[in-house]
Amino acid sequence: MALLEVSNLTKIFGGVRAVQNVSFAVDAGIVYSVIGPNGAGKTTLFNLITGIYTPSEGQIRLDGRDIAGVAPHELARFGMARTFQNLQVCMNMTALENVMVGAHLRLDRNLFKGALRLPGIARRDAELRTEAAELMRLVGLEAFIDAHADAMPYGALKRLEIARALAAKPRVLFLDEPAAGLNPTETSELDSLIRKVADSGVTVVLVEHDMKMVMNISDRILVLDYGRKLAEGTAAEVRRNPDVIAAYLGTHQ
Repeated sequence: MALLEVSNLTKIFGGVRAVQNVSFAVDAGIVYSVIGPNGAGKTTLFNLITGIYTPSEGQIRLDGRDIAGVAPHELARFGMARTFQNLQVCMNMTALENVMVGAHLRLDRNLFKGALRLPGIARRDAELRTEAAELMRLVGLEAFIDAHADAMPYGALKRLEIARALAAKPRVLFLDEPAAGLNPTETSELDSLIRKVADSGVTVVLVEHDMKMVMNISDRILVLDYGRKLAEGTAAEVRRNPDVIAAYLGTHQ
């Protein structure tokens, strides 16, 4: 059984079918990319799977569990995490504190105990700080462990968001255009990071416009065309698909 299964997924806004009868499955531990031009329905598809939107039709299953319409905070408990196109970093916090926020679902939320700063709470806080520091090292941000977020460069903030998402210990991580705004060096570093995350056992599903990056790191690729599934396969299969070449990649790929 695939970790994530999407069947006949449809989203209608008024009279517009933003996503139309899309079906696919994602196995555990792979990098699965969704490509297509602006307006193809990529972000709408992400929003449906991650609980931002409720589907008009269709099914979404995570490890066999029906999750269509489930709220994002509940999906996080089931092992799903996500980043967004626009930075969602708390600039008034340190980098380390930002990563710790990602672990909030695993915190003891007993406010009385927290207010008293009982030994167990203090000990858990110290453990979370250690975990957060380890995640920052994983994503290559060890130089920023003591930094404030507002003092970090844009490329580092993109990786900080990934570290924060990983702090929730997800089984599947959704990345919405992670390379947007990055220079070639930063994009190359992100390539390696995404592959490292997948190799660690976390399934990665991403929307991305950088075709070089997609072709380099993807195990499977889904191509959308005006909300419909145009093609699906390995990078080599998608690259050779004449419909994809005509619609998205151009004749010189």
